[in-house]
Amino acid sequence: MDLNSLEAFLTVAELGSFSRAGERLFLTQPAISKRIANLESQLGTALFDRIGREVYLTEAGQMLQNRAQTLIDELRDIQSSVTQLTSNDIRQLNLASSHHIGLHYLGPILRRFVSNNPSAKLDVRFMESEQAVNALLKRDIEIALTTIPSPLHRDLQATTLWQDKLHFVVSKDHPLAGRKDRLRLNELAHLTAILPDRQTTTFQIIEKTFERHHIPLKRVMSVNYLETIRALVSHNLGWSLLPEVMLNENLTCLSIERVELSRNLGIIQHRRRTVSRGTRALIELAVEASQSPHTTSH
Repeated sequence: MDLNSLEAFLTVAELGSFSRAGERLFLTQPAISKRIANLESQLGTALFDRIGREVYLTEAGQMLQNRAQTLIDELRDIQSSVTQLTSNDIRQLNLASSHHIGLHYLGPILRRFVSNNPSAKLDVRFMESEQAVNALLKRDIEIALTTIPSPLHRDLQATTLWQDKLHFVVSKDHPLAGRKDRLRLNELAHLTAILPDRQTTTFQIIEKTFERHHIPLKRVMSVNYLETIRALVSHNLGWSLLPEVMLNENLTCLSIERVELSRNLGIIQHRRRTVSRGTRALIELAVEASQSPHTTSH
């Protein structure tokens, strides 16, 4: 059932005349008759009894009349919502972000998005990269701004926006903090490591590095958030690997022989999902922000 046919039906029902309905809708009587005939064909039943020049609702017509206005209102609402997709008015943005990107990169991007789209409703969910990947595969979310795992699932695609250089760090009071020479990786093996969960990309980078040098990674304290890890390292409870953006005066970077590590941060999305206009606008802002020399906030 289309909007025009329903409007013609209600007008005929109200006025009791095809010709008078045509006059109100600025249509010819044959045009009104055609719309009613199409509607009756779709429903498989007569909606009007035609007696002379007057028309009367059948039982089916009376039933439709009681619900037609609701149908028209719903169709107009759907039409308006879909039309907005081709307009410049963005009403909603849904995305997932890691806590790290949320704290250090996302703020300026969202500020610009809100400035450009003041009526948009934001729905930002914070989750770790592994949770985000699963949510993308289940199509629960459109995009995720997070650490890009390697390898990436074949159904997903990623755009790298930032490269996080990773540093081995200890507190200022740690015995290794005063070392001026480059350390060997095995000097960390017998010390307590404070690291993210074993399923995270950051932990896997560290684990593969130790495996590549044939060194066991022991005495690991698992902590969920990098900010918490930084606090524990600052209190001299162990060493860790942290992004450059998180370094502060309470930490000392260790220079490790033959080891330079980094991780890629950016946007992950499903290859076969068409993203909304709001998401496309955010992606454009994120890419632009990543190319600016001032992209982080502390």
